[in-house]
Amino acid sequence: MAARDINMGRHLMQKIRAIFAFLLLSTAAFSAGAEPFSVGGVKASEGTLVSGFIDVPTGSDAGSQIPITVIHGATDGPVLALLAGVHGYEYPPITALQSIKSEIDPTLLRGTVILVHVANLPSFLGRTIYYSPVDGKNLNRMFPGDPEGTLSQRIAHLITTEVIDQADYLIDLHSGDGNEALRPYVYMPVTGDAAFDQKIKGLAVAFGLDHIVIDTGPQHASGASLFTDQTALVRGIPAITTETGQSGSNDPHWSALAKSGVWNVLRHLRMVSGDEVPNPGITWLTDYQVVKSPASGMFKPATKDGYTVTKGALLGVLVDFFGDEITKIRAPFSGMVNYVISTPPVSKDEPVAMISKIQGQ
Repeated sequence: MAARDINMGRHLMQKIRAIFAFLLLSTAAFSAGAEPFSVGGVKASEGTLVSGFIDVPTGSDAGSQIPITVIHGATDGPVLALLAGVHGYEYPPITALQSIKSEIDPTLLRGTVILVHVANLPSFLGRTIYYSPVDGKNLNRMFPGDPEGTLSQRIAHLITTEVIDQADYLIDLHSGDGNEALRPYVYMPVTGDAAFDQKIKGLAVAFGLDHIVIDTGPQHASGASLFTDQTALVRGIPAITTETGQSGSNDPHWSALAKSGVWNVLRHLRMVSGDEVPNPGITWLTDYQVVKSPASGMFKPATKDGYTVTKGALLGVLVDFFGDEITKIRAPFSGMVNYVISTPPVSKDEPVAMISKIQGQ
């Protein structure tokens, strides 16, 4: 009886091992058969990182490419889209995303991160502020784009359909353009939907900058969305725009701000391990206004980024190309200078400064 019991026990153990092996093989087969995450033809399987280009086809003008990286985590989670280089002269976010790419371990990542390294490659290579050297358009006014339009419109269309439409959260990473002395801050959109706005606020606070501009501009107005973050918002995707750097500088201090902000958002979304680092103190800014030049000429700033000014304070003097004064440009209200133009050239209707009111004052 004892021998028979032993044999029966052996047979039972063999069956259990066989079942266990079958389950392991089935799980492996299921995982191996999982669909890769694809962005514009760049495909990453679970637990992998793949870099490549989204091709922007030739149309009414030259084509281009958009360098991206897809980091597809080994476990399920949200999709975070990170865009840099919408304005090609804004270098710190571009540098930050290259560092982030090398530091994220896809086998430990929960969810997927889409890195758009340089959204506007023609502007980056051409070292142009605001506008594309190909079609003269500002990419951050072209969304959601047009597949039959000029190059900037085609880029916007591909970013919308390939990146934004697949995202659960989006950060549009900017810095002071080549002509802007800027104090770092975040644009935090407010839509009026309390639950949705709480998700947006979570991103804005987690990014870690100590100045946040409350942006109450329209998100659901008729017509084109124009801006990258607005394009996400109208699709129900929480989004913010960040500014970390100034005057075209690629100083490591500025890229480090962008990099640390992204890492804390990843912790906030529980896409990586570790606790979110609290934001110790925030100056909330409201009712921002971009002050524009009334004429083309040369701007001589009389204030600096981060300064507080009173209503009517001198922001700068606009002179003609002979150095003769055209007009003095003054603050429309009391508040903080988010940025001021730091290089002489200015065209009519271009910004010379941005001022925000300090909430509670």
